[in-house]
Amino acid sequence: MTKVVITAAGKGTRLLPFTKEMPKEMMPIFSQTFTKNRVVTPLLQYIYEQLYSMNFKDYCFIVGREKRSIEDHFTPHETYLKQLTGDYKKIVTRFYQKLENSHLVWINQNKPLGFGDAVKRAERYVGKEDFIVHAGDVTILSHSKHPIIRLMETAKKNHDAKAILLCKKITNFKKYGVPTVGKMSNGLFTVKEVIEKPDKPKSNFGILPLYYFRSDIFSSLKKIKPGKGKEFQLTDAIQNLIKEKQKILAITLNKNEEEIDVGTVESYKDSLEITFRKA
Repeated sequence: MTKVVITAAGKGTRLLPFTKEMPKEMMPIFSQTFTKNRVVTPLLQYIYEQLYSMNFKDYCFIVGREKRSIEDHFTPHETYLKQLTGDYKKIVTRFYQKLENSHLVWINQNKPLGFGDAVKRAERYVGKEDFIVHAGDVTILSHSKHPIIRLMETAKKNHDAKAILLCKKITNFKKYGVPTVGKMSNGLFTVKEVIEKPDKPKSNFGILPLYYFRSDIFSSLKKIKPGKGKEFQLTDAIQNLIKEKQKILAITLNKNEEEIDVGTVESYKDSLEITFRKA
């Protein structure tokens, strides 16, 4: 079973003062449960349950010093459960059952050194296996085959590809890493270059923080130096692979798929509106 690395160590400064004590990955969104009720769910729980529904059972959470509340939330609390009744007890019981059927590992990123550093810390957990990287403050709502499934299918059909990226067309280039891509073939792009938040973008695609990687990414992560924002950027490690003539592929969001992002006030507002409408 493919392992999943979920990064949840960002400081969330753009959502202060709320994120002074509460991790941004625990920002609430709307969702619909198996009871058909609309409920308020922490985004990170929504991501976990979304992945669980795709039969992922092995997770590594990269968290920071101030993220203890995340581990608490993902630890079953039987005394609390006994205090609940009705549908809410059923909802929490179902969540706890999923946790009991999963393997969860917690790794600390003590300093905010960037997305690349967070992923690098999962090397001992991942070993030589392929794995999924999923940021804890972003997910995708899909009404067809979810992009994570499509990432895995693409990797299975392209054994020589060292990474599969997920992209979407964008207008705000200050928020995304941007790939330069070749012509599309069978729904795939070959990635020729990636640059983190470029001043002069070479395409209108942005890279979303959901990836499929071979373990080769770890040796590349060890070679990079602090980049944009004086942080270790995952895109710089991907660019190193490209320079080494390794194949990097990309798929794009479908028209019926929407990004849910709680990283800024504006994107969080949009995410609340989308999830309320869809729940």
